[in-house]
Amino acid sequence: MNIFDRMMSLDRRWVFLFIALVCVITYVWPFSIPIRITEEVKAIYSFIEKLNEGDIIFLGIDYDPNALAELHPMSYAIAEQAFRKKLRVIFVTLSQNGPGMADQAIRDISDSVKLDKTYNGVFYPGREIKNGIDYVFLGYKPYPALVILGMGQNFRIPFPSDYYGTPLDSIPMMKGVMNYDQVKCVIDFAAGNVADMWISYGQGRYNFPLALGMTGVMGADYYPYLNSGQIFGIMGGLLGAAQYEKLADNPGPAIDGMRIQVYAHIVIILFIIIGNIGFLVSRRKQG
Repeated sequence: MNIFDRMMSLDRRWVFLFIALVCVITYVWPFSIPIRITEEVKAIYSFIEKLNEGDIIFLGIDYDPNALAELHPMSYAIAEQAFRKKLRVIFVTLSQNGPGMADQAIRDISDSVKLDKTYNGVFYPGREIKNGIDYVFLGYKPYPALVILGMGQNFRIPFPSDYYGTPLDSIPMMKGVMNYDQVKCVIDFAAGNVADMWISYGQGRYNFPLALGMTGVMGADYYPYLNSGQIFGIMGGLLGAAQYEKLADNPGPAIDGMRIQVYAHIVIILFIIIGNIGFLVSRRKQG
């Protein structure tokens, strides 16, 4: 058996083992990779950065654990940026597995904001994030289209109380906050067709500023909405999350993931090239 036959008969377990080794080495080895910022991601960061203390933003945590690696870093980076700037945040989820995602994010971000940190040369003293004052988590309700339409009239129609059972009228932050008219923007993190509903039933009906964070395979389908002005920004996949972390000067799991992903993809491409060379040479010998 010559080298080309060996290329064709290589046990796939060796491929998996090699990729695993590359992932472990690149995770442990500290190095950085260049991350180019795209305008559609920068637009979201700039929008949040221009808001004033006390302004309200609306974050939709509309994804399941299978999309956590791509979308969690986005929600973390934006929510932490908002809390550092003393913005107020309304969280909601229209995914049945979303409440766990949102609750975990809120707890982790609250712990992070307690620490003194400097971002982009600006010092932010640590502070405690309080439920009902700095944020509200409305929780989950099924039938996304109906919920989005209902919140456009009054948040209390689909959510008479928050995720923790507190009536919205008893929450200090929600006094005078009726619907989308009182929020500066809606940013939805989606791993499915909920993004379409936010565009059609939300932005199309109530005309609020809307931005989307989504998985990498979804991103290309939504650029027509960006070009038409229906959404003002897009973050696509782990790369979009890494771009936002770089803009916010808050490196996290997305930037770490990009380091690993780059070399894992290089290894996969090399194995594809090796396999194709072996196939072409073997076919030429046979024919």
